[in-house]
Amino acid sequence: MTVFTTKSGAVAGAVSTYAPGVAVLRGIPYAAPPFGADRFRAPRPAAAWGGTRNCTAFGPVAPQSAQLPGAPAWSPGDEDVLSLNIWTPGNDGDALPVLVWIHGGAYAFGSSAQPDFDGAVLAAHGLVVVTLNYRLGFEGFGHVPPAAGTEPCPDNRGLLDQIAALAWVRDNIAAFGGDPGLVTVAGQSSGATSVACLMAMDGARGLFRRAIAHSPVNACASPASAARTTAEVAAEAGVPATYAGLVSASPKALVDASDRVADGYRRDPASGARHYDPAIYGPVAGGTALPLDPLTAFASGAGREADLLVCHTAEEFWLLDETGSCAKVTEESRLAVFAADLHIQDAVLDAYRRLAPEASVHETYLALYGDLQFAEYSCRLAEVHAGGGGRTRLSRFVRRHDGRGRPVRAWHCADIPFAFGTVDDENVHFLIGGPPGAADRELSSRMARAWAEFAATGDPGWPPLDAAGSPVRIWDTVSSDVPSGRWDAFRAPWRASGLPLITP
Repeated sequence: MTVFTTKSGAVAGAVSTYAPGVAVLRGIPYAAPPFGADRFRAPRPAAAWGGTRNCTAFGPVAPQSAQLPGAPAWSPGDEDVLSLNIWTPGNDGDALPVLVWIHGGAYAFGSSAQPDFDGAVLAAHGLVVVTLNYRLGFEGFGHVPPAAGTEPCPDNRGLLDQIAALAWVRDNIAAFGGDPGLVTVAGQSSGATSVACLMAMDGARGLFRRAIAHSPVNACASPASAARTTAEVAAEAGVPATYAGLVSASPKALVDASDRVADGYRRDPASGARHYDPAIYGPVAGGTALPLDPLTAFASGAGREADLLVCHTAEEFWLLDETGSCAKVTEESRLAVFAADLHIQDAVLDAYRRLAPEASVHETYLALYGDLQFAEYSCRLAEVHAGGGGRTRLSRFVRRHDGRGRPVRAWHCADIPFAFGTVDDENVHFLIGGPPGAADRELSSRMARAWAEFAATGDPGWPPLDAAGSPVRIWDTVSSDVPSGRWDAFRAPWRASGLPLITP
C-alpha cells in the first residue's frame, strides 16, 4: 500500500496494474455527501477522518439510470458521490503537471469509474491524473425555486462540485507530487462544455492554468428553459415544482421522472428541438455563477488567461445514431422540419446537399446535427478564445476502423480511449471498432504525449491559432496538419449564416 497525507487525513492506495511506477488512489471524498440537509445546496467540505483511509475502490456514482460497460451503476441510497481518483508517479516534494478530468454524459450519466478514463498511461507520461464524480441530472443541473426562510439552492450545482474538486486539488495535490500551479482541466462532450463554463466562471478563476475540451456540446439552458424543465420533471414525479415538493421526491424518483420527460420528447416528432436529442439538462447561463454561455463569454475575453486545446471528431453524431440516442430523419420533409426546429438556415442545408450529393437524407441529417452540436461549435469556441486573446490549439480526430465488416466511424467519444491510452481495454472496443492494431497504438501514444506536453508546457506539438489560419492537427493513423481556413469545406456555410445556439 502507498500512503499519502491530505488535509482531511491519510489515504492509502495501490500500485497500478497498467503502470508499475504509478500509484492509484480511488474514492477520495472532496466534498460532503450532497443529500439530507445539503441536498440541492452548494457543495460542503468533506469531514476529516482519523487513521488511514483505504482508497482502493471507486466511490459511488451520482444518481442516474445509465449502466455503462465496465463501470458501476448507481444504487439508490448511495450518497457519498462527490469523490475523486488520483494516478501519480510522484511523491510529496515533486512538482509534476496535473490533469483533472471531467467526464461527459449529457449532464445526466457517466462517472469517473469508466474504463476509458483509467489514468495510468497518462500518469506514466509524467502527469498526476485526477478524475472526479459530480452531481448529474436534476440533482446537479435542475433548477430549484427558492423557498422563504431557507438557503437558496444554486443552479449549476454540478459545476460547483467541479470547482470544489479543483479547490481540493489546489489544497492537496502537492502531497501526491503534483504542482498546484500547473493544473490542466480537461473534459469531453458535456464534460468539455463544463470545462468551457469553468473558464468563464469567476468562481473557478485561478484554479487551473490550461484547459482541454474534446467535442464540447452546443447546449446551455436559459433560466426560463431550466424552469420549464423543472415544471415538467416535477409533474412527472407527482410533486409541486417548489423546493418543498422537489426535496420530498427521492433522487430515484427524479431520475425516473427525468427519463420519462426525455422519452416523451423522443416519442413526439412535433415537440421541437428536444425531439431529436432529448437531453433536457445543461448548464444554466444567465445567473450569478455563470452569467453568459461560454461562446458569448469567450467573445468578451473571458478565459483568455488559460491556454486551450480543442478537439472534435469528424463524424460526431454517428455514435448517437448507432446507439439509438437520437431521432431518425430519413425523409426530405422531415429534414426540412429538423432544420427549422434547430434554426438552421436554408442556405446551410442546401450547402450540405451540394457538398455531399451522394449522401442520403439520413446521412445529411447526421452531418448537419453533428456539426451544429459538436464540430462547428468546437471550432467556434477555439476561434473565439483565440480572438479574445487566448492561446488556442485546434485538432480533429478522423480515424476510422473497418474491422467489423463495416466502418466504425470517427464518431463521438472514439478519440478519448486514444488520448487516455486505454485502447486495449475490451470495454472500449465498441467505440473504436475492435481490438487496436499497431498503428492505433502508435496514434494513441501520439495523442497521450500531446496531452502530457500541453499540460506541462502549453505546447502539444503544433502552433496556436491565429488570424492567418494556423495548422490544425489531424489525428489519424497517419499524422498531418492542414491550414484551418481550408480543412473543411462544410464550415463555410456556417460562417456565412451563423451558428444557432441550442437551449435544452
